[in-house]
Amino acid sequence: MPIKLPSDLPAFDVLRREGVMVMAEDAAMRQDIRPLKIGLLNLMPKKIQTETQFARLIGATPLQIDFQLIALNGHNPKNTSSDHMDSFYRTFDEVRGDKFDGFIITGAPVETLEFPEVTYWDELKTIMDWTQTNVHSTFGVCWGGMAMISHFHGVQKHLLTEKAFGCFRHDNLVPASPYLNGFSDNFVIPVSRWTEMKQAEIDTVPGLTTLLGSTEVGPCLVEDPGHRALYIFNHFEYDRDTLKQEYDRDVANGTPIAIPVNYYPDDDPSKPPQNRWRSQAHLLYGNWINQIYQTTPYEMDEIGR
Repeated sequence: MPIKLPSDLPAFDVLRREGVMVMAEDAAMRQDIRPLKIGLLNLMPKKIQTETQFARLIGATPLQIDFQLIALNGHNPKNTSSDHMDSFYRTFDEVRGDKFDGFIITGAPVETLEFPEVTYWDELKTIMDWTQTNVHSTFGVCWGGMAMISHFHGVQKHLLTEKAFGCFRHDNLVPASPYLNGFSDNFVIPVSRWTEMKQAEIDTVPGLTTLLGSTEVGPCLVEDPGHRALYIFNHFEYDRDTLKQEYDRDVANGTPIAIPVNYYPDDDPSKPPQNRWRSQAHLLYGNWINQIYQTTPYEMDEIGR
């Protein structure tokens, strides 16, 4: 079954060309089933790129997905046109009364700031609390995951002396987890961050379980059943060339940046990188959607009760 997207959303044509099943709203209305309603709170500066990356993963399941794009109240992005935002996004105030089967909170380019220094921190705290009554399962990604684990459990992020940047080996720590069904024992994941969470601090919180981790860059995926949430600190959703775009941007701006670790063939930036994490990315998000499908109430009013 396909993911339901507006037919004029840029991701619609991109994913259709890739072979992802997409469906316009008028066709979805003719199917006599309840789609899973998944919201994306998109805090990344490149909105179109990010919404396409997540739609690609969410749309690769056998279920019909109603994918909705959410923006913060009164926050005008610099890198995305107001026409795009007005056409495809709703603000949090506009969805506050809605229920969602799943909800994703993305990363944001504010990770070196302390959480209270972020201009929209108070609104984000309200949204994170709102997920406990209006969302069946929440997925915090990179800074979004760090924000959630800090807000709910007081686990703090720590500034790194060097940016963790590249494709790092990770281990499958809990192979029996339904979220890791089909996962290899170890694999690479793109990492791009100036901060880290410490496993020793996560271990002090009852109920939290680290599912994926790396000896080089620390914990990656943490399950929090008490808040019906997953927190991932790295970027399975990245495209093949996303790290390249970040590297090329910093080189062009004269920003000191190391070549991404284990990313370019022979560590040569003149050679095109390869996507070596795509299958694990689809597994993780497919498993998440499957768990939502198996456990979410059929009557959406029952979500969060």
